Amino acid sequence: MLDNRKLGELPELTGKLVKSTFRVVFHDRRLQYSEHQQLEGWRWNRPGDRILDIDIPMSVGIIDPRANPTQLNTVEFLWDPSKRTSVFIQVHCISTEFTMRKHGGEKGVPFRIQIDTFKENENGEYTEHLHSASCQIKVFKPKGADRKQKTDREKMEKRTPQEKEKYQPSYETTILTECSPWPEITYVPNAPSPGFNSSHNSFTIAEGNGSPNHQPEPPSPIVDNLLPTSTPQEAQQWLHRNRFAAFSRLFTNFSGADLLKLTRDDVIQICGPADGIRLFNALKGRVVRPRLTIYVCQESQQLREHQQQKHENGEQGNGSFFVYHAIYLEELTSLELTEKLALLFNISPHQINQIYKQGPTGIHVLISDEMIQNFQDESCFVLDTMKAETNDGYHIILK
Repeated sequence: MLDNRKLGELPELTGKLVKSTFRVVFHDRRLQYSEHQQLEGWRWNRPGDRILDIDIPMSVGIIDPRANPTQLNTVEFLWDPSKRTSVFIQVHCISTEFTMRKHGGEKGVPFRIQIDTFKENENGEYTEHLHSASCQIKVFKPKGADRKQKTDREKMEKRTPQEKEKYQPSYETTILTECSPWPEITYVPNAPSPGFNSSHNSFTIAEGNGSPNHQPEPPSPIVDNLLPTSTPQEAQQWLHRNRFAAFSRLFTNFSGADLLKLTRDDVIQICGPADGIRLFNALKGRVVRPRLTIYVCQESQQLREHQQQKHENGEQGNGSFFVYHAIYLEELTSLELTEKLALLFNISPHQINQIYKQGPTGIHVLISDEMIQNFQDESCFVLDTMKAETNDGYHIILK
């Protein structure tokens, strides 16, 4: 491991440790897409084994080496760039373990050894990307490796001098080539819907058909759009919040305006296709359109208030002005509709017993998933609530 900084470059690293993450990944793009399934299959066939390990007795200068039990192909450690450091790694899988049986022998899949190095941020976390490098390898058992090297030598000896010039010469050691950082796959567990909570906020309902006395606005979603006025420091914070920390070094001096000027092709060229498209969409603040939008109005309460106001002012006439609220549905289920209505009323979903739709001749039809899936987009409904006879819950009727 060598410090390849130029004179005066990154002086903040002097006397500091950096973290390097080693990983063995697939070199072929086809296998990268199915990497999770491939590694799970390997784990199933080799229980308790790891794909990658550090040979600690052979290594020099590494500090706090770690191997995450859930990431069989990754190891990491700290090291001081100013001191002699060398790391020996052990790859425990062979290239032919990921090929079809008929392709056995020497035609194993190529792997990639990739090293991503990070420096410490203000919070003492090693998340600021410094450098990435990789090389392609194939791994065989000793006899297979000897046989492959012998076969490769024989093939090259048969070629003409002109053909040999097309190939790289052999070297005693392999120099890793600088490359893009490997994208970190972050797992976000399914968070509970904001409609479900432990508190039960009761609301008062008039006898018979009525509406909640209080009708608070549902909390607006947090918008984290990058602004043209953002400083380079604010732009860096935005990149970290939106899971683009791996590219923070590439955009070190970019302000919000600089980032927003980038075209789709620019970010794809800088970050690669997958992260480039994700970054472009995040920069433009693109919101995924909901599958279904409906508008609801609490007629009973508003009608009473409107009539009371007209009576106090001595006004006549039938003109009415009602306020509607938009409800956005993604899953198109009755459970989701219950949660969204509970959020609108500021109550617990458990207090809503049933939701009905008023049908022909005034009948009450129980709302089902299939019925919601057949709602027309941007349909309008008037809400009425009815106290349940058996408990403290309520029925909601869509008219």
